[in-house]
Amino acid sequence: SKMPACNVQILGAQKRTLSGFSTAAILPHTGHVYYSEIAQKTPPDLRKKAARLVAAKCTLAARVDSFHESVDGAIGDSLRAEIEQKLDKLQEPPPVKTVKPLPAPIEQSRKKRGGRRARKMKERLGLTEVRKAANRMNFGEIEEDAYQDDLGFSLGALGKSRSGKIRGPVVDSKTKARISKTLQAKVQKQNNVWGGSTTVKRQIAGTASSVAFTPLQGLEIVNPQAAERKVQAANAKYFSSTSGFHKIKKGDT
Repeated sequence: SKMPACNVQILGAQKRTLSGFSTAAILPHTGHVYYSEIAQKTPPDLRKKAARLVAAKCTLAARVDSFHESVDGAIGDSLRAEIEQKLDKLQEPPPVKTVKPLPAPIEQSRKKRGGRRARKMKERLGLTEVRKAANRMNFGEIEEDAYQDDLGFSLGALGKSRSGKIRGPVVDSKTKARISKTLQAKVQKQNNVWGGSTTVKRQIAGTASSVAFTPLQGLEIVNPQAAERKVQAANAKYFSSTSGFHKIKKGDT
């Protein structure tokens, strides 16, 4: 009764010294309890667990017997029933895994941007008047095929007004293409007219003048565009895409 269950389990174990032989068939910690009826009834992979259970219950039964508490053996029968119940539980097949459907996703409401910027963006990306007219169809009229094939593509109500004149599409400032401020500044700078217009040149700078000061004659009236024309003529002569080749004689070089 004073012996622990781990020592009861190995009672009757034989120490074998097999020098040079295989030790694969030797079962360690196997004594009288391992070869008892209860342990041998169980499958081979559960016999060690059964031996541990029997050793633990035998220790409890020995301590009950040492105090003579259960004369009729009721406690021993209950301990045996517990062993058989646990072994049956170990031999039960695992429960069948049921395929559970995925839970419904919790969709959180997205934050929708509002205000003046959002409205402007929607207006800029919206349908133009031309596209609206192309998508519109008159009731009870046979549509004409624009491409003369079997696709059935037509221009809808575009250009079918009764006025008989070609009316241009309405330019909506909301859906008009935007130009950056830097590009607007460049276009405005190109369109600006600096100075005035003369008979020599259409647009000249304000400080330009046809009067030149020379050390020989003092004041001379010269053409400020003559140098530009000379360069243009040379470029047209030698670098033109339409001019041919010039034949140069040896004496001219």
